[in-house]
Amino acid sequence: MKIETIPQEGYEKLVKCQDPESGLRAVIAVHDTTLGPALGGLRMWPYGSWDDAIFDVLRLSKGMTYKSAVADTGLGGGKSVIIGNSKTDKSEALFRAMGRFVDSLGGKYITAEDVGTSVEDMVNVRKETKYVTGLPLELGSSGDPSPWTALGTFLGIKACLGEVFGSESFEGRTVAIQGCGHVGAFLAEHLAKAGAKLILADIAPERARAVAAASGGTVRDASSILDVECDVLAPCALGAVVNDETLPNFRTKIIAGAANNVLLREDHGLRLKEAGILYAPDYVINAGGIINVSIEVEGAYDEARSRTKVENIYDALKRIFEISKAEDIPTNGAANRLAKERLSQPARS
Repeated sequence: MKIETIPQEGYEKLVKCQDPESGLRAVIAVHDTTLGPALGGLRMWPYGSWDDAIFDVLRLSKGMTYKSAVADTGLGGGKSVIIGNSKTDKSEALFRAMGRFVDSLGGKYITAEDVGTSVEDMVNVRKETKYVTGLPLELGSSGDPSPWTALGTFLGIKACLGEVFGSESFEGRTVAIQGCGHVGAFLAEHLAKAGAKLILADIAPERARAVAAASGGTVRDASSILDVECDVLAPCALGAVVNDETLPNFRTKIIAGAANNVLLREDHGLRLKEAGILYAPDYVINAGGIINVSIEVEGAYDEARSRTKVENIYDALKRIFEISKAEDIPTNGAANRLAKERLSQPARS
């Protein structure tokens, strides 16, 4: 196994790993540990190059720093990615090698499930390192964090409805979900129970059809979901869906979903504001999963405590909306300000 440190301004650590025996090609980025060890999920994706993987992991790890700061988890921000196809390239040897890679950082980075990885994959990572969370309940851990991410996103959308429409009721409201993986499916369940009309899309159409059958939603092609007319657009797949090409085509009043790095650039938040679209900053609304595993990191897992902290996402967004209006700044700018204020404070003991 070859591990190489890559200098990166503004980040505490950036390392890449190649392990020919298992086929592992991976990158770990630790952005900031001011508030505690860096915790962030392990993503598996068929990146076209090392540069693509590094670009993604840097953006994601910085987002985790801000996410943990605003959510007051007592943790820092980090992320890891494996270059590979999650449908064809997985093996026990691959994830055990990833576990050794994580362990090489000595606890500076703690990993968890993310896009393309599962609780079962984390079990194999755990065979080589203790620095992993989100393991099965039977192992004394908190299990799949996806339901918690979905719950926080649902509560965040509720806050957005109240802000835009003056009512938090989902009755008669249309929500378009881009991405019907674990989080998207759980979010659809919450929304359907609350009375929302759902429009669903996924790059794997069978997933969208399955969620539609369970929720009573309708299916759209993944290539057109961002253009659909709706009250809420909920990106729950990969990031950068708000960009120069998509901005003129949005037909929604709210963008609020579980995806990370929804804005390609920070200035796109201002452009959404100018277009009259309320944006729920991604690292605030999708913090449910990291909040849940942070409870696990504290010690004995307490589900009731986790639920209480996840419910605070609603209040955090309300505060961000207030700052945005009072100071006439985009919501992402308001969220960044909160995060930086928290990072400037002493870490909790």
